[in-house]
Amino acid sequence: MNNEQVWIVDDDSSIRWVLEKALSGENISCASFDSAENMLIALSHGQPEVIISDIRMPNIDGMELLNQVSQEFPDIPIIIMTAHSDLDSAVNAYQGGAFEYLPKPFDIDEALSLTKRALVHAREKSSHKKQQATPQTSVGIIGEAPSMQEVFRAIGRLSRSSISVLINGESGTGKELVAHALHMHSPRSQAPFIPLNMAAIPKDLIESELFGHEKGAFTGANSVRQGRFEQAHNGTLFLDEIGDMPLDIQTRLLRVLADGQFYRVGGHSPIQVDVRIIAATHQNLEVQVNNGDFREDLFHRLNVIRIQLPSLRERREDINQLTHHFLKLAANELGVEPKTLHKSTLAFLEQYQWPGNVRQLENICRFLTVMASGKEILIDDLPAEITSTPIASNTTSTSWQDGLRQWVNNQLTLGNDDILDTALPEFERILLQCALSHTQGHKQEAAKKLGWGRNTLTRKLKELNMLPD
Repeated sequence: MNNEQVWIVDDDSSIRWVLEKALSGENISCASFDSAENMLIALSHGQPEVIISDIRMPNIDGMELLNQVSQEFPDIPIIIMTAHSDLDSAVNAYQGGAFEYLPKPFDIDEALSLTKRALVHAREKSSHKKQQATPQTSVGIIGEAPSMQEVFRAIGRLSRSSISVLINGESGTGKELVAHALHMHSPRSQAPFIPLNMAAIPKDLIESELFGHEKGAFTGANSVRQGRFEQAHNGTLFLDEIGDMPLDIQTRLLRVLADGQFYRVGGHSPIQVDVRIIAATHQNLEVQVNNGDFREDLFHRLNVIRIQLPSLRERREDINQLTHHFLKLAANELGVEPKTLHKSTLAFLEQYQWPGNVRQLENICRFLTVMASGKEILIDDLPAEITSTPIASNTTSTSWQDGLRQWVNNQLTLGNDDILDTALPEFERILLQCALSHTQGHKQEAAKKLGWGRNTLTRKLKELNMLPD
């Protein structure tokens, strides 16, 4: 849904037109709805900063609309418009949660003044909520691995700067978290942090999304709309997956970075902005530059400071801490007791390759909080996407011996004792799981494949707690 600042709800088209024209003249983006029903549908896809609603409308009136919106979105200020004959109702609406009421016929200047006051109120509330959420946000970037300590040091060194930063890292390594931390520890922390993922937007909408558009600029542009650059004024614009930005938009972006101004789509007046750019990508931009897919001058403009985020398999010593954190977080969300990992489960997670990195680990912790039957999470509780994936190696060889060697070295580095007590049961468990899966649960056939007798296989299943209840 659009990101307009103000939504107008009135079944009178002339009132909608007057307010639209007045707000657009003050560079306040708006959208109009001829009924409360249509606005409520739109509200489920996106929210404005302020709502201006008439009190008398067919079906759902302004009072009912006020009640519904206040319950679901209590932070959106609502201005109720009313004829003088409905003044008592308006006062009741004011007492019932409306930000203010606007008697009809209203003075345009008064309507604008009231709307601006509501916008300031909404932004103050939003800023306060962001400040309260900051400690929780920063907790998401945790880790004791040397590679993560380097990242923390870079954030610290950049804390007094508004310099451009390029974040490199695989998908799921936490690039947006680092970008948000850079913003919150910068001189711009009180201004907006606006994220935009280039890979998630259709290419023909990227220009409008970044720079906004004027009313009538193209089919469907029914009102003036601010782009992300305007929204991020004095703050930070985070451009995720910058490598997916089309070349023509790269040219426009370079011009904005050089001049500090741009034109909305369909616009003729330059808009001045002061925005810090933090870009991120999982791609190798140098290769893209050589291939002609990324502008070299833009690359140098963005690549002033580069932060390399390690993959999760490069910081395995953090898996225990991260898992504990995500299990606690998921338990709080669901209102249940946090679950713990059996040491063999932790050992398994520490040798897994994590193609989806920290995001994959977080999702699995949420899955385990819901699906694991006991308080302690066993390997059998892990989803098939992990247990059925062959262990790959970071070396050029992909033999299972290399994978085992890597796991053993990791255990020794961590100072763990009794490694065989962990490894041998897991080795046998994996053999049994694979053999039984191959023979579709036929025990005698599985025992034959493994070179065991049937009784030995049954005993092993019992020892490893793999027999069905």
